[in-house]
Order: sequence, then C-alpha cells, then structure tokens
Amino acid sequence: MDFQSHIRVIPDFPQPGVSFKDITPLLKDGRAYRAAIDSLVSLARPLAPEIVVGPEARGFVIGAPVAYAMGLGFVPVRKAGKLPAETVSVAYDLEYGSDRLDIHKDALRPGQRVLVADDLLATGGTIRSTIRLVEQLGAAVVGCVFLIELTELEGRAKLAGYNVLSLVQY
Repeated sequence: MDFQSHIRVIPDFPQPGVSFKDITPLLKDGRAYRAAIDSLVSLARPLAPEIVVGPEARGFVIGAPVAYAMGLGFVPVRKAGKLPAETVSVAYDLEYGSDRLDIHKDALRPGQRVLVADDLLATGGTIRSTIRLVEQLGAAVVGCVFLIELTELEGRAKLAGYNVLSLVQY
C-alpha cells in the first residue's frame, strides 16, 4: 500500500519552515490503518519482542495496536506526572527548554525484549529518552518501529546500535 498517499503534509506548521506530517487521514481510513499496523508487525516480528513500549501520545496510537496484533502487552511512556504509581524518569532537551518522560517502575522486567513503537522518527530525542527509560529498568530494546521517518533530521544517528525500521521516509 502507498502509505505516503494517506499522510497529509501541512507546510509551515506548527511554525514557518516546518513541514508537518499529519497521520490523521491514515488513521481514519480503516483499511490503511490496518495495513500500516500489519506492515509494522511484519517488520517487528523477526525481532522477537516480548512487549511493546510507546511514548505519549501518538506512540500509543501505533504501539498499542502493534502489541495487540502480536499478542503482546503494551507499556505507555508518559509526560511527567501522568502515571499514578511509582515511576522512573528521564529528562531530555527540547528546542526551547526541557521535558521529562516517566515509566512505571514495575512496567518491565530485567532482560525483557522490548520493541519501541512511535508514529514518527524526527531528531530522535524522544525515542532516545524512551530507550534510556527501558534500559534503566534493565530491559533490552530489540528494535524501534516508526510509521514515518524524517531522514534529513538524522534521528537514526541518535539510535545507532539499535534496529530502526520505518514504513515511510521523507
């Protein structure tokens, strides 16, 4: 399937010079959404993950159905203060300032094989932080899957040493 034809490109959003990749047309088309999830599952299955982790919020939209299709559990990584039980945190830098991501302390077990799933690989900062959380809990990231990869932003370089797989590249 031509997934790119289901992704709307919005110039100068959220600021001038940025070309936003909007996945909502793909999400609202049941056939395209299912095909995208099935394709990500096909990429991920050889990695033999035991659980899927996805960062807030679009990582939930990709990661949870990938986990479901593979018969695996799903672990959300949330912005600071959003998880109710004891958490492990990691701070990371944004273009202007910083932010923090949390994961429940009991979400993963040492040695567990983790697949990280998200909608977009851009600069790699959020995913690198997600990987740090997974590894703080002693689990092992076997790969990262993305619906979209913005190759010119070189996020893949921040993920050197990890299996990085994407369906659509811009």
